[in-house]
Amino acid sequence: MTVVEGNDPAQERLRRWRLVLGGDAADGTGQELSGRDAAMDGALTALYGKGERPAAGRDRSAGLGASAPSVARWLGDIRTYFPTSVVQVMQRDAIDRLGLSALLLEPEMLEAVEADVHLVGTLLSLSKAMPETVKETARAVVRKVVEDLEKRLATRTRATLTGALDRSARVHRPRHHDIDWNRTIAANLKHYLPEHGTVVPERLVGHGRAARSVKKEVVLCVDQSGSMAASVVHASVFGAVLASMRSIDTRLVVFDTSVVDLTDQLADPVDVLFGTQLGGGTDINRALAYCQSHITRPAETVVVLISDLYEGGIRHEMLKRVEAMKGAGVQFVALLALSDEGAPAYDHEHAAALAALGVPAFACTPDLFPEVMAAAIERRPLPVPDAQKGHG
Repeated sequence: MTVVEGNDPAQERLRRWRLVLGGDAADGTGQELSGRDAAMDGALTALYGKGERPAAGRDRSAGLGASAPSVARWLGDIRTYFPTSVVQVMQRDAIDRLGLSALLLEPEMLEAVEADVHLVGTLLSLSKAMPETVKETARAVVRKVVEDLEKRLATRTRATLTGALDRSARVHRPRHHDIDWNRTIAANLKHYLPEHGTVVPERLVGHGRAARSVKKEVVLCVDQSGSMAASVVHASVFGAVLASMRSIDTRLVVFDTSVVDLTDQLADPVDVLFGTQLGGGTDINRALAYCQSHITRPAETVVVLISDLYEGGIRHEMLKRVEAMKGAGVQFVALLALSDEGAPAYDHEHAAALAALGVPAFACTPDLFPEVMAAAIERRPLPVPDAQKGHG
């Protein structure tokens, strides 16, 4: 909510409380609203109100009604009166509280909404029910969100992982142009000759040229159960970014009780997303079995499991599979979520079992993901956020 310059601070506090409390007889503010404030109040009441209740200077009732026009007007109102971040929260609440999912199957509605990751998740869950008249509009909405995410994440991801790949490819018999002089000097300081004022290197340290061949294989194994919608969106974008790097061979696998390999669609993350099917159960063991069967160079492979760990398959087989992959040299990463929302509800017992195998399970934001992947590629400890170090 915006503060109107010149307003008395005490009066402004009353105004804000009146908008929060909604004007019930017991709200205690005695504050009347008019103009823009009354319109804001009406938009809030339509979503968060409880039955009919009088407003200052106007009659109104809670709820948006069942018609697409009334919802479209409401969507226009909230975009007028509230910032984008608030609009996205209110849209999410409207879908959850008022059952508006079906109305998203109308092109006019899709053109009115503020697109974000959560809306994309809702659209993907409805994709199988979409009439043909809506599909192109839905794809346009999804593409806008994907392109915004790529702009935010792609450059930093490529830069971070290129550095990690170069460091992980360090060789000890480098050609002259490949010598890393800073590391070479640091590694040979004990061979400093003070009388000559120089270091005599006994061991040269350099970088291999990552572009010559595939240096690492990355497998993204993503739970597509309904609770993982935001993670599926982000994983699809990151999968496309990784697939664009010549030095990484990327595989994207999504699963519920079945397993779908979407690797051949990684050139376009929108195609990837419409190849998913949000909802259903979870069989992590089956998904990991599929991933394991496609690993050809374990010591050069990073497997990233993105799941809340609620296993509907065979628990002990899942854990044995993780242990076997680690024993073969695979770097295994377990993310409870790949989103900005933090740690979701997850299976604590399975998280603890993975931690006992040396695989901490934690929620990862999209901004942290490049650092997590860089650490996995370089085989150093993962940057688990301090607040989550007890999750495993």
